[in-house]
Amino acid sequence: MTESPESLNEEDLVAEIEALEAKLAEAKASITKRFIGQEQVVDLTLSALLCGGHGLLIGLPGLGKTRLVETLSTVMGLSGNRVQFTPDLMPADILGSEVLETAADGTRAFRFLQGPIFCQLLMADEINRASPRTQSALLQAMQERVVTVAGENRSLGAPFHVLATQNPIEQEGTYPLPEAQLDRFLVQIDVAYPDRETERNILTATTGVEEGEAHAVFTADELIRAQKLLRRMPVGETVVETILDLVRACRPDEPDASQLVRDTVNWGPGPRAAQALMMTVRARAMLQGRLAPSVEDVVAMARPVLQHRMALNFAARARGDSLPALIDQTAATITRTEAAA
Repeated sequence: MTESPESLNEEDLVAEIEALEAKLAEAKASITKRFIGQEQVVDLTLSALLCGGHGLLIGLPGLGKTRLVETLSTVMGLSGNRVQFTPDLMPADILGSEVLETAADGTRAFRFLQGPIFCQLLMADEINRASPRTQSALLQAMQERVVTVAGENRSLGAPFHVLATQNPIEQEGTYPLPEAQLDRFLVQIDVAYPDRETERNILTATTGVEEGEAHAVFTADELIRAQKLLRRMPVGETVVETILDLVRACRPDEPDASQLVRDTVNWGPGPRAAQALMMTVRARAMLQGRLAPSVEDVVAMARPVLQHRMALNFAARARGDSLPALIDQTAATITRTEAAA
């Protein structure tokens, strides 16, 4: 019987992490057969799964967001469902509902029919098109991995991940996600246009007779074990202090916040953002074949973890200020200060 990650000694832990890093490299290679280029997008999405969290993919139509999620379902060995969110979608369309059935002997009883959320990887396509009532149906599922239907809690099992997509420019017929739901997403993954060479490779690979096929690298149980191994990866005190300094520096009401943050930010990230940084810096280090995260990992993960957990005030929006630029500047200032000290 395989020893649980929690009970591994230091030597065996290092060996397992190194084996996992090799397997992650194989997974990335399999993904790139169908989702070409965009290495950072792939890394961030894999980071969300390794951390046991959810990802919000934001990008224009036609950039491969749906294709990426479908490929991930295959490569990570997860049962997946896709829900196309629309304004008329109801909570029961996602969670499921009870139906009254009549047995052969004439007796009647309610039977629960599971909705598409009962899977291991749910793609919530264009999530901001659903009404707030339907969006709220995902809150309990994303945080607690259970849903409540007809007064009964029903477990979603493990692993359970939501990868949602959003179109950043289309506003008509959409409902912006509430802050409470945005905070449930571990990372925001911005999917940009590919560069010229990548787009050339996409054209060549996807318009011929045959396309590349991804293959399964992980199973659901192996992903759960990887998530447990990730939590045992050590994080140095310097990295922990940098995470705390960064998150607290982005809150306008903190005594040590810069004047720029006070003048620009309406509300800043909470403790869940610090937790997300602690997890994602480990995932980034693991995906790059390292045994411990560094301060550079904190800087790299600052924008994906923080930008959907903060908001600019009215004056900053009127000036056209950029929240990602503010996060980058704050992270750079903190690391320079700590390096000087």
